[in-house]
Amino acid sequence: MLSTLFVVDQNADVLPLANNVVTFETYLQEYPKLGESKLRVINLCDCDRYLSQGYYCSLLAEARNHQVLPSLKVINGLRDGDNALFLSQAWFDKRGIAITDDAELIIYMGETQQPEFSKLAAYLFQQFPAPLLKVTLQQQDKGVRVQVQRRDFSTLQVAQLEFCTQVLGHVHATQWNKRKSHKKYRWDIAMLVDHDEKLPPSNKGAISRFVKAGEKLGIKVHPLEAAELYNLGQYDGLFIRETTAIDHHTYRLAQEAEQKDLVVIDDPSSILRCCNKVFLHDAFNYKKVPSLETRFVSQCNEQIIDKLIAELSLPMVLKMPESSFSKGVFKVKTKEELGERLQELMSVSAIVLAQAYLYTDYDWRIGVLNGRAIYACRYHMARNHWQIYNHESKRNFSGGFDTLPTFEVPKAVLRAALKAAAVVGNGLYGIDIKEHNGKAYVLEVNDNPNIDQGVEDKYLGDELYMQVMSEFSRRLEARGKK
Repeated sequence: MLSTLFVVDQNADVLPLANNVVTFETYLQEYPKLGESKLRVINLCDCDRYLSQGYYCSLLAEARNHQVLPSLKVINGLRDGDNALFLSQAWFDKRGIAITDDAELIIYMGETQQPEFSKLAAYLFQQFPAPLLKVTLQQQDKGVRVQVQRRDFSTLQVAQLEFCTQVLGHVHATQWNKRKSHKKYRWDIAMLVDHDEKLPPSNKGAISRFVKAGEKLGIKVHPLEAAELYNLGQYDGLFIRETTAIDHHTYRLAQEAEQKDLVVIDDPSSILRCCNKVFLHDAFNYKKVPSLETRFVSQCNEQIIDKLIAELSLPMVLKMPESSFSKGVFKVKTKEELGERLQELMSVSAIVLAQAYLYTDYDWRIGVLNGRAIYACRYHMARNHWQIYNHESKRNFSGGFDTLPTFEVPKAVLRAALKAAAVVGNGLYGIDIKEHNGKAYVLEVNDNPNIDQGVEDKYLGDELYMQVMSEFSRRLEARGKK
């Protein structure tokens, strides 16, 4: 059973909560006490300044194994950066919250004096667990910008102080029993997901298994959407399980995570290189990675079309430099179709990739993590289609798959996969390869590759998730030794 201690900067009489209110000086000098019951500390001191009394209050509480609110991570996070998040109008509609104008509110331990915002207050308190928060709501197109700031207890007006005292009195009267199963985690990792994504890199079963694997290694994995990742600084790592793109929040969050010295998979350099097929095939040529004949096309005229046909023959594959899940990839069968499709694609992109066409019954996908193959799949072509995904068919959207141990993969395929991954970096990649007459041809390297429960984990099972999370653990350990 835990007893509650409220710590204020000075004047303990400001809160009429019996003997459970002390000044920072008292907490500094007289605690911990011999034989004291386990404490939860509500830090009401000013925490805006680095190395302030409020900062040291939480620092001491954590060192003394007292449960404390706010934690050092939350204090640093609220002081670091803009602390603004965007919540869509659909988010408010789903919870029955009507936003008609800009507004401000103060949140006291998850409660507010404005009952119409009670659900919002509870949500923000979960995201920013601090005793007092000031929230500013600004309406924007299709949603609301939510600015969150730490509020100083000493700045409250009389009516606000009375409400705050009531809330804190309720907290004081509530006994918290610490669950026996409660675990302390060494690290916290944010896992970026999008619950509405049609083709996410990991399904719900895989997400759950990543979380469980992390727990076994002392890592708390928090599956969060982009709108919830308002403050990356409170986490130790970022694991992206949402389809990435350059002009997208996935890339921006990866950049922010790297700047804050988080362990991030996949890192922004890997995203940039994998999303740019021009870079990949240029690097493949330079590094002698076996791949299909590919040309970069920046103009479309009769002479260029004839040259492409002479060098690559028909049918031919045209690709947008940024594409995924077989989108932005087209097969052309005639000279007329080649010209029309080139004109269409070049109205969107300054460069289009033209590639020799090679049909196989399946494509290899080799999962590589930090230069080591961790899984292997054969993705069969969608029925009556030349790709593994057929976006125009609902019934036969994708083909079947086979999952194999990596030691059963043909050596030429495995060598090509590892060589292609090395071109990009040391992250988590999925290398797509065609195999024909004993030779391997790398199609592309995908950052943030598919790891779905029931597909890529068919051979290794839970061990696949353990290998990925063990790499996070290894990198977190290495970061701490720098």
